[in-house]
Amino acid sequence: MATVEAQLQEKDWFSRPGDSVLSAMRRRSVSAGALAERLKGGMEQLRDLTSGVGTIDEDTANALSAMLGGSTAFWKTRQAKYEEALTHAVNQLSDEEANAWLDRIPAPGSKGRITAKRRSAELERRLAYFGVSTLKSWDARYGPHQSHARFRRSLAFTQHDGATSMWLREGELDANLRLTAEWSSDALRARLEQIRALSRISKPSRFMPQLVTMLADAGVALVVAKAPQGCRASGASRMIAPDKAMILMSFRHRADDHFWFTLFHEIGHLLLHEASSFVDAEGIDEEDSCEKEANEFAARMIVPEKREAELLSLAPTDDAIRRFAVSLGVAPGLILGQLQHRGIVAHGALRRLRRHWTWDQIREAL
Repeated sequence: MATVEAQLQEKDWFSRPGDSVLSAMRRRSVSAGALAERLKGGMEQLRDLTSGVGTIDEDTANALSAMLGGSTAFWKTRQAKYEEALTHAVNQLSDEEANAWLDRIPAPGSKGRITAKRRSAELERRLAYFGVSTLKSWDARYGPHQSHARFRRSLAFTQHDGATSMWLREGELDANLRLTAEWSSDALRARLEQIRALSRISKPSRFMPQLVTMLADAGVALVVAKAPQGCRASGASRMIAPDKAMILMSFRHRADDHFWFTLFHEIGHLLLHEASSFVDAEGIDEEDSCEKEANEFAARMIVPEKREAELLSLAPTDDAIRRFAVSLGVAPGLILGQLQHRGIVAHGALRRLRRHWTWDQIREAL
């Protein structure tokens, strides 16, 4: 067997062929764009492969062999073994487990009533998309009571767990395709002031490319996914590999103060609570110790502790807030957000200080 095939060989054939594709891409420093150019279906096909939705046929196996190594036969066998394992996993489910999968766990593009004829196919789609073989595995990584992750539920709303897990999974799939340096908390800390300064730039199309690069250089894949109906998440952070972190942003409210505070909050989680995962939504339990620490980190990113007294004594006027923001090197909307959070300025007042973006402006930046 060729060396690359030995490296890519999986003991657990249930792992998707896309996982081997991603491993080989990282090993050979092959970008998603470069590999997508060799696939007939381009980036959409590559994303399908890594999500477990797509399959490896003869043409795809040839392209993977040419770009990533391994023989064509290896990649085709990888697909065949996975399909066998997927079918076996579905057959092992009890009726109770199967019903739980179909009732609780969503799948992309799944619509209408699931008939007996579609039952096995729908179960396979769910296992493949989330890359797990048991309900216990799904709960451990995506469920609301994760063993190694923290989902804060809204106190004001009841979040739809399925919508949130779909949003989180979509972010992971995008993050997996981003090339980054190895995760380094020191490298991230060294870039904090540069990241903070980007808040002064008004257009997402101008600050997002720089932000993505700065974070990637520290081993963090920054991705954006609009939250689906039922998901009130603003941001999420987690380690998606031992050497790679992810920050997922939803651009909820499409306002600069909310975006930057959420980003700083997620950076805080990575630096302060590296081993855990977080999904942050409106109305979360701010008494949670990790949340309090991340909130404090974000607030200090905007207004350093030594300037806190000035913030609290600031006149609640347009001119005073703008001058204070300039002195700190941040956008005035971020100062407005802090003043409103502290009850110094009424919510809804001084709206002209806050930048709002359209989805067209956001999409242009991605």
